[in-house]
Amino acid sequence: MKISPHVALASLALASSLVLGAPAQAETVTMANWLPPSHPLVKDVLVPYAEDIAKVTEGRVSVNVLPSPLGPPPIHFDLAVNGVADITYGCQGYTPGRFKTPSLAELPFLGDSSEAVSVAYWRVFDKTLRKAGEYDEVKVLGVFVHGPGELFTKGRDLSDLSNLSGAKLRIGGSVAPDVATALGAVPVQSPSSKAYELLKGGIVDGILFPFESVAYFKLIDLLDQGVTVPGGLYNTSFFVVMNKAKWEALSDADKAAIDAISGEALARRAGKVWDAVDAKGRADMEGKIAVRAATEAEVGSLTKLLEPVVTKHLANVSATGIDGAAALADLRAEVKAVEAGQ
Repeated sequence: MKISPHVALASLALASSLVLGAPAQAETVTMANWLPPSHPLVKDVLVPYAEDIAKVTEGRVSVNVLPSPLGPPPIHFDLAVNGVADITYGCQGYTPGRFKTPSLAELPFLGDSSEAVSVAYWRVFDKTLRKAGEYDEVKVLGVFVHGPGELFTKGRDLSDLSNLSGAKLRIGGSVAPDVATALGAVPVQSPSSKAYELLKGGIVDGILFPFESVAYFKLIDLLDQGVTVPGGLYNTSFFVVMNKAKWEALSDADKAAIDAISGEALARRAGKVWDAVDAKGRADMEGKIAVRAATEAEVGSLTKLLEPVVTKHLANVSATGIDGAAALADLRAEVKAVEAGQ
């Protein structure tokens, strides 16, 4: 049967249009996870972020959040570097000595809102801190902090902070150990997931934690007193990063789409969630933990007491080639700007 040239041309045009119009095969990336699926950072930040990546790339990039850990928290940065997982998150402070610039965002008295400090942190990171080269092996999707870290104990009279002398406190991050030591306490470094057993077993007398974490890790019944200070005694810095080769393999359009929901947008998303769960955690403590605000005199004393801690960590930041003092001034200015709605 002879096919007319017109039919042949029409058929060829139709076939070409079907091929050109077909959506590209979706690129699946893996996101490693070491926290329980119910944790706010996972449930309310990272899973929705992963879902939004699929939305903004119109399904061309999908994220598979792994159901079980690939290893302990401290190895997660290297999991992204080596491509064992495509996207990972974690706390820089879990690998002491490796990162110096994150300590800037962990210093005391930075702010009472995770959202404000997190957004300010991203702005200073993007503008200045990334030049230190600590993240050159990965694509940084975001950095942020949890809510202000406060002091909680069991069996210690916190009406006088000198009673902390010799108390063992569970801490995390890079700055909190020095804060605990300056307070006369003995720092016990461990992942947040170990806090319950440390307190339950009497291995530690208290903890430096945000309100959210005290509630989430079911520590309320293991503590009886708490003290808050304006801006917090410390923060903990988090990262979300992607394997560099995997990132570079994405199209420019998909990179731009993912960038638009990362960086400051991801910091703001995380900060808002942390502020909300901190408020709930504090409400859950009502009538169970006696929490008081530090007096004006105590805040003045703490500021002087912690000055050497700030000086030490600013020197560490400056050792990377970044002007630590200038970066801190910029961070504080950005916190105020975010608080003012800028």
